[in-house]
Amino acid sequence: MRRTLRQVAEGALFTDMYQLTMAQLYFRAGLHERKAHFDHYFRRYPDYGEHQAGYCISAGMGWLVDWMLETRFGESDLEYLRAETGPDGRRVFGDDFLDFLRREGNFEGLTLTGIPEGRVVHAEVPLTVVEGPLAMAQILETPLLNILNYQTLIATKAARIRHSVGGNLLLEFGMRRGHGKGAIEGARAALIGGCDYTSNSGVSYAMGLSPKGTHSHAMVQAWIALGGTELDAFRAYAEAYPDNCLLLVDTVDTLASGVPNAIRIFEELKRQGHRPIGIRLDSGDLAYLAIQAARMLDEAGFPETSIVLSNELDELTIWQIHAQIREEAARYSVEPEALIRRLTYGVGTRLITSEGQPALGGVFKLVAVEKAGSWNPAIKLSESISKIPNPGHKLAWRLYDDRGHATADLVGLSDENPERMDTLVAHHPTEKGVFRILDRKDLSQIEPLLKPILVQGRLVEPLPSLEEIRQVRIQDLEKLDPGVRRLRNPHIYHVSLTSKLLKLKQDLIRSFRGSSLPEQPIS
Repeated sequence: MRRTLRQVAEGALFTDMYQLTMAQLYFRAGLHERKAHFDHYFRRYPDYGEHQAGYCISAGMGWLVDWMLETRFGESDLEYLRAETGPDGRRVFGDDFLDFLRREGNFEGLTLTGIPEGRVVHAEVPLTVVEGPLAMAQILETPLLNILNYQTLIATKAARIRHSVGGNLLLEFGMRRGHGKGAIEGARAALIGGCDYTSNSGVSYAMGLSPKGTHSHAMVQAWIALGGTELDAFRAYAEAYPDNCLLLVDTVDTLASGVPNAIRIFEELKRQGHRPIGIRLDSGDLAYLAIQAARMLDEAGFPETSIVLSNELDELTIWQIHAQIREEAARYSVEPEALIRRLTYGVGTRLITSEGQPALGGVFKLVAVEKAGSWNPAIKLSESISKIPNPGHKLAWRLYDDRGHATADLVGLSDENPERMDTLVAHHPTEKGVFRILDRKDLSQIEPLLKPILVQGRLVEPLPSLEEIRQVRIQDLEKLDPGVRRLRNPHIYHVSLTSKLLKLKQDLIRSFRGSSLPEQPIS
């Protein structure tokens, strides 16, 4: 059966054209089956303008693996490629290459190693390593970056919002404001990063959760337009959902109408033996309105009902709401900390779009090619030293100090083993002559970060559940110094290179640029 256009766009052709033309070139040159090693990493943490991140949360691997396992070039894909012509009117892709894609156009030959989802990750450290036949590894670049970069970006934003919210309930409400079907991946990433639930029904069911939500202003508007009142609309909602009644109270007038009408409905529900859930505030000065609503609900005998805040929230806005409540609540006889514990947050646009930092600059770089049974390092030069990738077949380790806190990530070559070294020399990746000397006995743990996920297209072990991923995130953040977790001006986390990797990098740069390049001191 012929696939729909959407299925074609989301299948094997979900890649950039230049990946396909390069793959054909490798095929023509006899290099398509040559084993290659690509690193995926990001260069900088998200910078939201007035505040910055000092870490990221890895996300997206589960969906990338699903895509790789189910995707292959089919006849409809090959038909589109067969019809592609260049400026001279000649076909771009030859039948020999298309036959190759028909036979071997899948990702079964690739081995995927990565830092598991939910883990704290840092700039310049390989998040994902792809090894296998050069042509198919090249074609994988675009979908890998698309899936992993975006989900890592959103999971990071969600983790920062969770930091502001503390232990309160946090809901993801961004589906209507997300970028197309990116809202699906974004909701999943938000659940990994710190949101308890999402309003996205499909993602909720796929992740084993119940979707959450209230009602919109349209429900109240509809009753009023038909001659009824806000109270009539609330009563109809309560009759339909007596044990799940959470009312949006700002359609008419929050304090003069919405909250009083909600209280009347709650009193009716209470007499019928039901327990109302609470109210939602979606506009205005949310901190002030929350204080006044809490006062009114308390006086009416509903001190346990929730107050949900929504509308353009992010980590700094929530932080400011908490500060305002602590400053103002007592003058209205409302206990500030009790009110803060009572709040639930619905975060939408600013989370799903990662407002202030709309993309994670993750890259996918060829760093080694196999020749005669060994890995030949590859490097790309740049005017900026920070954009030169670390060459060679590598591994990464996390170093923990005597408190059990993560103190640095160390990147080195795969034939190195820091656990067997008495002294570790950790070099700054770009600053010449800057290094740290670490005594092994002062470290409580050296942890390998990269784990095998796919070996020649086969899953090494079942993918973790959402709850398992969340626990990984919680544990990693607990081991991260508070200064690195700060919402503003976070402390710099150390990412370093081993002496052996640094020397290899310098040697390759000199071989490209000439022997006049000064050498960075190696200890």
